[in-house]
Parts: sequence; structure tokens; C-alpha cells
Amino acid sequence: MLAADEIGARLREVRDRIAQSAQRSGRTLDAIRLVLASKTQPADAVRAAYHAGARDFGENYIREAAAKRAELADLTDATWHLIGHLQSNKTRLATRTFAIIQTLDSARLADAIAHAQPRPLMPALIEVNLGGEPTKSGVGVSDVASLIDAARAKVEILGLMTIPPHAESATGARSYFAKLRRLRDRLAATTGLALSDLSMGMTEDFEVAIEEGATMVRVGRAVFGERPQ
Repeated sequence: MLAADEIGARLREVRDRIAQSAQRSGRTLDAIRLVLASKTQPADAVRAAYHAGARDFGENYIREAAAKRAELADLTDATWHLIGHLQSNKTRLATRTFAIIQTLDSARLADAIAHAQPRPLMPALIEVNLGGEPTKSGVGVSDVASLIDAARAKVEILGLMTIPPHAESATGARSYFAKLRRLRDRLAATTGLALSDLSMGMTEDFEVAIEEGATMVRVGRAVFGERPQ
């Protein structure tokens, strides 16, 4: 892993870039939530980022996250986000490990989450597969409204999340980020839900995502460096 001081320096640089992107789009830094994608990073790397000011951490694998959170139990104000695919047979451990599930993609999964945590409702974002890619999780654009109807009494739907199709440059993702924002606006108007969160943008394109309305960006390599093998 990188040295703690380097993690801190890289975190400050990312925050500066977020602030500049927010300013370009007429927003403020506190309107953007930086979620550090800490998959496969050791607990010491997370601790270093925490001591440098980070509070939100995103994990892909539930058992890895549960073990890491136990090792970091003294970081009581850290918030853990599930940003990887969730299988319905792992919802009980997921609801005990995470504060937010960013990858809700089916009514069946909403049922399983509600069974594992009936009250209070589990905060969740609906993952949208904007490119219709068969290798990615997420619900299709045309099915988001019906999923909201099926899930809104079972989880607390905070908004939408996406991973756009691969693009050669950050600007290539812009149209997808704009599409998610427009979808959110339409759904907020028709469902009566605020859907205030848009989780979109990663290391390669988070600045463009912010310009298009992201309220959460999921950044890993820019802070932690390359993932350990």
C-alpha cells in the first residue's frame, strides 16, 4: 500500500479537483460526497484515508467489507457503502455491514433486503444499466419506474447509481451522466420521491460526472493507487 502521508496528499488533491469541478458547475464542495472505493485495499490504507479526513468508504465484496469494518471498529463515524453487486442470499450480512446499498437492481432484492431489515428501511440507490450491457448489473432504463414502485415501501430509495460503458476519455461518459440526471428528474416528478442522490463518476471521469450533477463520486485509484493483487 502507499504510505499514509501519500494517501493523505492524494486525497487532498482529489478534494481540490472536486471543488474545482463543483465551482465550474455552480455548486459547492459540500454538495458532493466522496466515497473512497477501497475494494482489496488493506485496513491500514482505509485508516490512513480516514485520518486524512475521509469518512465514506465503498466496498464491492461483502465478506471482505465485514472483516475490514470489524478491524476498523474504532472508526465509529465512518460510513460504509456497498458499491458491488448484491446477491439476495447475502442481504442479512450486507444490512449489518453497510449503511447504504448503492446497487439495488430488482424487486426480488428489495424483498430480501426488507426481510433482513424491515425497520428502519435500508437506504439504497437503484443501479441503472444505461448502456444495456449484458456483463453489468443494473436495471434497464425502461424498468426503473416499475422497480421504484415495487421497492419504495421496502427500502429507502435515495436516488440512482450508474457505471457507464467504457469510454476512451472522460468526455465520452458525459452523455451517460446527463442521461442519468434527466432520468432522475423525470422520475422525481412522477413518483413524488426526491431521488436527491446521483452516484456516478469514478477515478477516470468524476470531474465530468460532477459537472453533470453527481452528488456522490466513487474514487479509488486516485487516492489509494493501484489495487493490491
